[in-house]
Amino acid sequence: MSESSVNKTTAPQAAVPVEHPMLAMMGMLIGGFVGMLSETSLNIALPSLMVKLNVSVGTIQWLVTGYMLIIGIVLPLSSLLTKWFSTRQLIIFGLFDFIVGAIISALAPNFAILLIGRMIQGIATGLVLPLMFTVATLIFPPYKLGTAMGLIGLVIMFAPAIGPTLSGIVLGVLSWRWIFWLFVPFLAVGAFFAIKYLPNVNKLTKPKIDIFSILLSTIGFGGLVTAVSMASNYGWGSAVVLTILVVSLLVLAAYIYRQLHVDAPILNFRVFERPNFRIGAVLVMLDFEIILSSMYLLPMFWQNGLAIAVALTGVVMLPGGVVNALFSAISGRIYDRFGARLLAVLGFLIVIIGVVMLLFTTSHSAVWYVILAHIVIMIGAPLAMSPTQTFGLNALDAHTAGDGSTIMNTFQQIIGAISTAVATSLLGLGQHASSAPLNSQDAFTNGVHFGLYFPLILAIIAFLISFAINDKSESK
Repeated sequence: MSESSVNKTTAPQAAVPVEHPMLAMMGMLIGGFVGMLSETSLNIALPSLMVKLNVSVGTIQWLVTGYMLIIGIVLPLSSLLTKWFSTRQLIIFGLFDFIVGAIISALAPNFAILLIGRMIQGIATGLVLPLMFTVATLIFPPYKLGTAMGLIGLVIMFAPAIGPTLSGIVLGVLSWRWIFWLFVPFLAVGAFFAIKYLPNVNKLTKPKIDIFSILLSTIGFGGLVTAVSMASNYGWGSAVVLTILVVSLLVLAAYIYRQLHVDAPILNFRVFERPNFRIGAVLVMLDFEIILSSMYLLPMFWQNGLAIAVALTGVVMLPGGVVNALFSAISGRIYDRFGARLLAVLGFLIVIIGVVMLLFTTSHSAVWYVILAHIVIMIGAPLAMSPTQTFGLNALDAHTAGDGSTIMNTFQQIIGAISTAVATSLLGLGQHASSAPLNSQDAFTNGVHFGLYFPLILAIIAFLISFAINDKSESK
């Protein structure tokens, strides 16, 4: 008890002391929660939206990847924007922007308008997500940062996991439009907290804007997501897909090279010189890919593979979402006590077990078995997320923490969009490879198995990388 008190009084304090740091974070936490919720909330509605909007599976996935594409374009610019606009201005704008996008989506008469509304929402999420991490590293002292990151991890992990459940309940009672209407009151509450309690934690330096870097970033990141998304419709061997993919990678290489050689980079890639940050960032990205790809496949498997009604799909997804919330909330506290390595190794091992369990499913599998497999994944993924994220960001100082957070979140969203597109491609490949009729439950189940090989490979890679974590070397 006394040791704890001594530690708190002698430990380094927050870089920007705030009287009520949790209230200051509340608007961002709500905005981040709704933003991440939006990434998977439509997954459960995609099969029915394909019919109602008369579009293919490759087209309908743009409601997921298009949203993440805009996030991936805006995120790299967030560090620059914080040098031109105050924290309050960016967060409040982001929350009201999301409200506008949600209303447009709710009123959309066709697929094109719905996609535009989704992309407008992506702008808001691209602003709020990196600032959430940056502000936390500044207003919380180091000895409380693990707990703070655990709370943010709850937002990042629980929202995508609970999205299908909430959507299933809404779709069982109302129409898909209410998914977006329900965002509005939560965002309004978030805006209230931001207006009342959020201080400015950044200094406005207003550096020269590098237009060429912005163009390279937009073309590179945007083209990469576009290429892998188009592969679902046109195939990976398509000349158009390959051309866009190669050009995007070349543009991204030029963008990274430029950022390493200009005086005021938009993204400071030199943070990757810190080994701990490299390890933490890679593990966070792998974890996020696992979550998004599995959460994209699982709701469709319930409906098309197991023939579960859409409303019931939300119910059977709930246990995994609740478990996810629990482990997201406690993982930060456990990290403060045990460090990152143990939790990362254990977390990814548990994920591997959960995905393997799903690979043994059939179109006649017991409901309880699939729920159990989902729960296992939802134990492992959040157990590793917050500790690896905190481990990576703790390797940076106050001046580079914002850059690290932005880079981590940017690549998280870009890779997340890519993982959804890859899962879609593998799903279609598995369906066509099945000996059963193409539109049958057995063929779809085989497609889901093909898709699940992707998160399984990612989990194995992450498990092996986790052993490189050295908690004793964690320092700034």
